[in-house]
Amino acid sequence: MKHFFLSILILILLSSCGGNDDPPPAPVGANLVFPLESSECTTGVSINDTQSQVTFEWLASANTDSYTLSAVNLETNMPQTISTAATSASLPIGKGTPYSWSVTSRNSSSDQIATSETWLFYNSGSQTTYAPFPAQLVSPLSGSTVQKSIANEIALSWSGADVDSDISGFEIFFSDQNPPTSSVGNTTSTITELVVSVESNTIYYWKVITTDLEGNTSDSGVFEFKIL
Repeated sequence: MKHFFLSILILILLSSCGGNDDPPPAPVGANLVFPLESSECTTGVSINDTQSQVTFEWLASANTDSYTLSAVNLETNMPQTISTAATSASLPIGKGTPYSWSVTSRNSSSDQIATSETWLFYNSGSQTTYAPFPAQLVSPLSGSTVQKSIANEIALSWSGADVDSDISGFEIFFSDQNPPTSSVGNTTSTITELVVSVESNTIYYWKVITTDLEGNTSDSGVFEFKIL
């Protein structure tokens, strides 16, 4: 009988110490609402000649108790961030300036995070026409290592957007020097991929210049990758 009660006590202790091994639910990425994708934001409250206060909005996401808003000045690549438990937040940003923005969802019980899509917009300024958004370099990703094709080629791909919807074309610069100064091709607004020749064990640099019908241009910035 003594051994029976001892066994029962051990089982109780084991069950009480076992706890719940299920991981906490991971947060879900938020859906962005405003400023709209590839739009001109005209709702900012003027602060001074160079800045206005813009309110960003998104939808609540599951398993989330806080959000971090990030707005990146695409001319300087400088980010601004703010954390909040709400589904909106305001930041002072430059007038007449292109921005990208996204929201990161967090749950205090989980180590995982989830990031929304990234949207582009121009914060309204005094100009009546806008330069295109800097092209978003899609592939190869910066810092990646890439396998070339049998023909010793890889494809560069990107995406472009413009508030005025008047992109006329793209010029692609590509070389093993940084920054790349060799123009390897021009494409129309509907073609966002270009195949280039590469060599093994070489680091390459590339960027895309976008031009619109008004002659305005934007620079994507330089990405680098290595060929196996």
